[in-house]
Amino acid sequence: MERFPRASGFTRGRLLVVVGIAAAAMPLTACGATNDFASGLTDVSLSSSAPIAPKSSAKLTFTPALGDTAVVPGSAMKVVADKGLITSVKVVNATGSPVKGTLSTDNRSWVAQDQLIGYGTKYVVAVTAVDREGLTTSTRQQVRTLVPEHTSGIAGVDPSPDSTFGVGIPITLTFDDPVENKAEVEKSLIVSTSKPIVGAWRWLSDTQAQFRPKTYWPGNTQIEITAQLVGVQMSPGIWGDRNHTYTFTTYDSIVGLVNMRKHTLVVRQNGKVIRTIPITTGKPGFESRSGVKVVLTKERNRIMDAATGGTDPTSPEYYRLNVEYAMRLTWSGEFLHAAPWSEGSQGYDNVSHGCTGMSTENAAWLYGISNLGDVYEYVGNDKQMGTGDNGITVWNVTWADWLKDSQAGEITTTSL
Repeated sequence: MERFPRASGFTRGRLLVVVGIAAAAMPLTACGATNDFASGLTDVSLSSSAPIAPKSSAKLTFTPALGDTAVVPGSAMKVVADKGLITSVKVVNATGSPVKGTLSTDNRSWVAQDQLIGYGTKYVVAVTAVDREGLTTSTRQQVRTLVPEHTSGIAGVDPSPDSTFGVGIPITLTFDDPVENKAEVEKSLIVSTSKPIVGAWRWLSDTQAQFRPKTYWPGNTQIEITAQLVGVQMSPGIWGDRNHTYTFTTYDSIVGLVNMRKHTLVVRQNGKVIRTIPITTGKPGFESRSGVKVVLTKERNRIMDAATGGTDPTSPEYYRLNVEYAMRLTWSGEFLHAAPWSEGSQGYDNVSHGCTGMSTENAAWLYGISNLGDVYEYVGNDKQMGTGDNGITVWNVTWADWLKDSQAGEITTTSL
């Protein structure tokens, strides 16, 4: 093991050399010749026998290298001493704020606790180390984070930041420019929740990434999405513009199970059954779709005209009705709504043109507890909802298929 003195200084041998030089100069002083004395002093100071200041054998290695002017933001600084021990480290930014770090127990390395942040940020680094002879070496230089020519960020977020929604809505980020380095960008997307959940991002396109839980969101949950884009090269020559943070909240969990063969709607609030409603769904030729659907809109009153779905006004299947408590489930026209004209069939038969009808009393109650984003699971026939764009269909994508379009795969959210 190397042993280091407590204080620096010359060795005994070096001290003897200094004394010898002093003794040699003494006869010149005894002669009383001032010019000779000055000449002798000059000779000693210039001669090869003059003492040379010893150099410390301690070597310092820096990551990133000192003088680097293109350090990637998010990097962590590290200093390692070879043949020596680190005695002091000071790293400050341009405003004089220190970068905190940890010195190893053996004093041979120092690692920054804080990352180097921002673009074009200068840092001054001053480090001192001592070798086994007690000789010190000091370094003081600058590093600077890179200044990108082009930056890009997030153009849109769905749903709107700071909004509250039902447990069936995924979160979608739309980027300003196509993303080539999807894995790096995905790693920068941090999801935090008040109740830890399992979920994953997937890429819908080069400009859109979408996050959903493995199952639905828990009810009454705070959600925070942080896109730490600074220092991320999103595509060649394009770097993330800044760090973005978005917050959301979920309502109570409302999940309904529609059994089209039993003609019932079982409503659960935060996992507990709170009502079973007799219903009617689509008749043969107009079957309601099986699969998971999400409430897209709510309308207290709505005019429903079969012509919008392509039905000729002269057809016996044509209708135009003013319906109450309408909640849209698909863009193609499936709704939950009051249907007092079919109460005799509700709970017994399917007689609608694809919507889910119930009594006005039940429809008013359901409308009152419902929010955009609530989930309704339909079972009972072979006509499938699918995974297209006929509403929010993400829950019809199997988890295995969802992960195929993910770079980082399944994650557990961090806690808020």
